[in-house]
Amino acid sequence: MIATGDFRRGKKIEYKGEPYEVIEFQHVKMQQRAPIVRTKIKSLKTGRVLEETFSAGEKFEEPNLEEKEMQYLYAQEDFYYFMDMETYEQVPLTRTQLGDAKKFIKENMTVQILYYKGEPMTVETPMFVELAVTDTEPAFKGDTASGGSKPAALETGATVKVPFHIQAGDVLKIDTRTGEYIEKVK
Repeated sequence: MIATGDFRRGKKIEYKGEPYEVIEFQHVKMQQRAPIVRTKIKSLKTGRVLEETFSAGEKFEEPNLEEKEMQYLYAQEDFYYFMDMETYEQVPLTRTQLGDAKKFIKENMTVQILYYKGEPMTVETPMFVELAVTDTEPAFKGDTASGGSKPAALETGATVKVPFHIQAGDVLKIDTRTGEYIEKVK
């Protein structure tokens, strides 16, 4: 059982018969009232975000989730195909199931796929990925590493803000949780 006092970002709970992930939470103590916990939780099935208020100490079941290591193979139409590293079985996932992960995965990348009751739910990418810049504005003399930012298109199709000195062909380290540029890989 998971109590509201155990809530952390990324904690998974079962609520109304579905698996949810805690996105935000805030413990609120009100004068002469029982404390409450305001939360934002995201459905692992649909991706829908709910704002809920729970009584402090309320308990939830832990969802029966299984993590499998899989390799991203290719995309075809609206499906992304992954291969189970143990059984070599191919599993298709939709754009909705991938969510923001589709911005940061490239062919042959290893990811974790969460299964709930035998059904694939979501893809968890590594915390940091290294991706090449395919297109960005050229750097000009006088541009500095700490003097602002410009947009850069990555090999996966994602766009991130980067310092002016970054050029097409550079490989960048990207934080997949925030989608932000971390550093240039040498």
